[in-house]
Order: sequence, then structure tokens, then C-alpha cells
Amino acid sequence: MSRTALVTGSAGFIGFHLARRLLREGWRVAGIDALTDYYDPALKRRRLELLEAEPGYAHLTDRIEAPGVLADLMAKHRPEAVLHLAAQAGVRYSIEAPRSYLESNIAGTFELLEAARAHPPAHLLIASTSSVYGANEKMPYAECDRADHQMSFYAASKKATEAMAHSYAHLYGLPVTLFRFFTVYGPWGRPDMALFRFVSAMLEGRAIDVYNRGEMMRDFTYIDDLVEGVVRLIDAVPATERACAGDSLSPVAPWRVVNIGNAQPVKLGDFVAAIEAALGMEAEKRLLPMQPGDVPATWADTTLLTALTGHRPGTPLEEGVRSFVDWYLSEYRRTG
Repeated sequence: MSRTALVTGSAGFIGFHLARRLLREGWRVAGIDALTDYYDPALKRRRLELLEAEPGYAHLTDRIEAPGVLADLMAKHRPEAVLHLAAQAGVRYSIEAPRSYLESNIAGTFELLEAARAHPPAHLLIASTSSVYGANEKMPYAECDRADHQMSFYAASKKATEAMAHSYAHLYGLPVTLFRFFTVYGPWGRPDMALFRFVSAMLEGRAIDVYNRGEMMRDFTYIDDLVEGVVRLIDAVPATERACAGDSLSPVAPWRVVNIGNAQPVKLGDFVAAIEAALGMEAEKRLLPMQPGDVPATWADTTLLTALTGHRPGTPLEEGVRSFVDWYLSEYRRTG
């Protein structure tokens, strides 16, 4: 018998890939996405077209923060797994429009938790971010490290959702896993992400903005590696036994956080070099200072992910960048 999943943000970058993977594994998927104009809604509609072409997909266009919408959706579909990807993303945009993060990330997650309390799934999985580690200097980042000094309102809103989810897990026995993802990239990525912006600018003959003069490191995680980790975590439901030393399992609730990253930080200059190699052209670089709210480096400790799922992300950067470039040239018919 087919299993049913609810995917919020199903027309977004990660939600789209996750929903499509579940559909191809035989799941029935209910998706919800507001198709907002934070970036070109045409890209979201294109993703949605592909999902709606798959058997077993049912879509609702609405905002998750609208009272009662998620409760009605869960009452209708009774999902076994709920995968919460809907959120207002972006560190930089959170400086310009913080209210959208309050509404989507905090109020939206509250509505989800209330819906899950009324119609409990077997497992609720919620997207968080490596940005919650904020000012931490110890690396690689481990789930049991304290994360108290967020440096952007985006990161603060995600840390708030982690705490909110813990309270519901404790009060109502709701099994919750939060996955902190690290600089996800790949085909169908968002136009505000560095890879998309760099490729677009280079093909149009424009300079690329390189912040902190390139003195940054990121744990770039290919989208297929992230999706593989999330799918395997569906059946790794938090209980009472710790999976390994350093497990973030709460002592008072069926709740944990899990890093999903490549565990291999890459210099921003090497990232640009991989793009140059894939496009066969050199980028004109505009070296700029660090942007407010950003951090100089990220690096995931993925010991817990591997202990729980056996999965160890490892797509080489050059391979992942090439896949994105191939998709971009095909989707946007750019020849450079």
C-alpha cells in the first residue's frame, strides 16, 4: 500500500526535488506552495508542472501561515510523513524584509505544529539551516554544539522553529527531526543563490560579486545528496535510544537535529573555478567586503546522519556544478 507524505514548499528548490523523489518511489504526495514572487514565479510554476505530471501528486496553492489551511490539508490526506520545506529563505533578504520571515518561518511553522498536533503523523521532518550555528568558531559544526548567537534574522527565525518544534514534541509526543542543511546547490536552484547568479552573470558578460574578497569557505551540498539524506531520515524516527555518541536526541522529547552537508568545505575561489571550468570561460570578479549577517565559513559534522541512515553525502563539486550548468543551459536556452 502506498504511503502518503505532505511536502510544504513543494514548488520550491528543495521541496520540488524531495516531492519528485518520493513520487518516483511510489509515495502519494500532497504538496502546498504559495508560489510567491520572492523570485520569478515562472520557475516555481515550471517545477509544479513537472510534479503535476507525476501520478499520485495533489497540489494546493496557498500560504502555510493562513490559519487552518494546513490542518484541513492534513485532515484530508492523513500523511504518514510531513516534510516541512516551506519558508522564506535567504540571509540577505532577511535584512530587507524581516516581517516575511516572521510570517512564513515562525507563524507558518506554528500552523504546521498545530495541524500535526490535531492530526499526528508518524514523523514530522522540518528544514532548518547551518546558519543557526551563527558565530560559532568550533568546526566542523556538530549538532550538540550550542547555537545561541545567530547573525541574521533568517537564522534566528529557523532557530525559533527548532525550539517551537521541541516544545510540541515534549508536550504531545510528536516525533520531530530537524535537518540543518549546508549550502545546497544543483539543478532547479533559486535565482538568488550564488551558483545561479554567477552562471547567469558570466553568460551575460557581467562581473560576479565575490564577497569577503573570496576569503570564505562553504560546505557545498549537492541537492541529490540532501534529498537522499532526508528520505532516509523518514524512517529514522526519534525514540529513546541514542544512535551514537554526540546524538542530539532530546532527553525529554522524541526530537533531534541532524546536519546534512558534504563535510568538505570548499574555498569560494575554488567554487568559482569549478563554474569557470564548466562554462569554459573566465569570470570577471568584483571583490567586495563581507555582507552583514553572513559568516566566513561553514562545515558540517555528518557523523550522526551516517549513524542514523548509513548515508554519507559526497558528490564532487565539479560534478554537481556541471549538472547545474547543463540544466541551466537547457532550461534557459543559453549558449554563452
